[in-house]
Amino acid sequence: MSNLAIESDLNRLFTQWAGRPAELLLPLAPSGSKRMYYRLQAGDKVAIGAYHLDARENEAFISFSRHFKALDLPVPEIYATDLNQHIYLQEDLGSTTLYSYLLQRGDYWPDYLTKIYQRVVEQLARLQIIGGKELDYSKCYPRAAFDRQSIRWDFNYFKYYFLKLAGVDFDEDALETDAERLADYLLEADGNYFMFRDFQTRNIMVKSGEPVFIDYQGGRRGALQYDLASLLFQAKANLPEDIRTKLLEHYLDAAGELIDLDRKAFSEHYYGFVFIRCLQVLGAYGFRGLYERKEHFLQSIPFALRNLDWLLTNDKLVPELPELTRALRQLIDDKQFEPFDKIRGSSSLLKVSVASFSYKKGGIPADESGNGGGFIFDCRALHNPGRYEPYKKQTGRDEAVINFLNHHSQMPDFLQNVFRIVDPAVENYIDRSFTHLQVSFGCTGGQHRSVYAADQLTAHLRKKYGVEVDLHHIEQEKKNWKN
Repeated sequence: MSNLAIESDLNRLFTQWAGRPAELLLPLAPSGSKRMYYRLQAGDKVAIGAYHLDARENEAFISFSRHFKALDLPVPEIYATDLNQHIYLQEDLGSTTLYSYLLQRGDYWPDYLTKIYQRVVEQLARLQIIGGKELDYSKCYPRAAFDRQSIRWDFNYFKYYFLKLAGVDFDEDALETDAERLADYLLEADGNYFMFRDFQTRNIMVKSGEPVFIDYQGGRRGALQYDLASLLFQAKANLPEDIRTKLLEHYLDAAGELIDLDRKAFSEHYYGFVFIRCLQVLGAYGFRGLYERKEHFLQSIPFALRNLDWLLTNDKLVPELPELTRALRQLIDDKQFEPFDKIRGSSSLLKVSVASFSYKKGGIPADESGNGGGFIFDCRALHNPGRYEPYKKQTGRDEAVINFLNHHSQMPDFLQNVFRIVDPAVENYIDRSFTHLQVSFGCTGGQHRSVYAADQLTAHLRKKYGVEVDLHHIEQEKKNWKN
């Protein structure tokens, strides 16, 4: 279905719910799935519209949401549905996630963040225990429970998409024996609660200081430990160990008020669930990073490996898993996934000049360094937001344009390919003590696509390499636009 058809169907559903058509229909930034989200608004009526072709996943999310909402649990309200057209409207929770708080924290862990996390784990216990009662688990997709099959899927995801792609040598028969031993151990835990499955900070909104949970359509019956492990050992969240321990105890207190909780039995299996979650996450990073070559996931691998290193070093695994432990130690000790030394980059002689330009107005910018030029990337094949009236006076730095480019164009794939081309040159130039590299992005007017692409490459190079980057948006700066 075309974007215009999806937007037309969502506006029709919104009109039925709100009593009038939307005055604003804005595409939102894409999630990790293939779901498409829009914000629709008419006066004081506002909703988030969702489109997703997976009918069973839609049914699971809507069924769970209505069940949880009836129990006063922190989830969005479902306003209207048309599952024949694969669309529904839900409550607008704003744009602040717990992950956005983590990005602001700096080099230390603030007290206010601990308080938010404490509230999160309190509500998690309620969702798992109260929400799990009388839930229709027949709606779960793809499995009704985190059973042996689910555990083996996660293990094989790690084995085939991470271990093999990373080039790690292992004895497959011995590894399979370890996988069975791990599954036996995990299935000893009480698995009669709702398991969110992907309980991490991007799926936790913060509205008026309170957490609200989203994206639990993959939930199923399972053990309490798994979701807590997902939250406290989320790779890039990088929680300090004392904070993890404090939050574990706080969760046990909260859950203990709802059920007769055996804290010792919970703790005995807790790190086993941390372990399987870390393996599952590495499988996802391997698929998205090593296979699809998406930079964001490649950058997350070292954090996940450090979590596993901590588990092994602190002897947190109860079952003996000799072949898996040997393979992991090989991965960790090899250090092939350690990030580039930014100190080396920041102290190098290299300066990268990045620019956006217009092919129609000024043409390809000259290289003033005397090197004769560098990379030129043509953005004109990408879907152009400048063709649409709402975006004509905006630039590639406006939220609506950014969401359009990420949601309705091939910009994310385009940028991944740019990074794959430019990164080796940057590393080579640093090693060879070169002083200059020029990278330019052109589009029709030098206003939308090229501006966003130049900004993204600049942020990427500064974050990954720490090199000096001189950024210019040629057409926008002609208008006295402040960079």
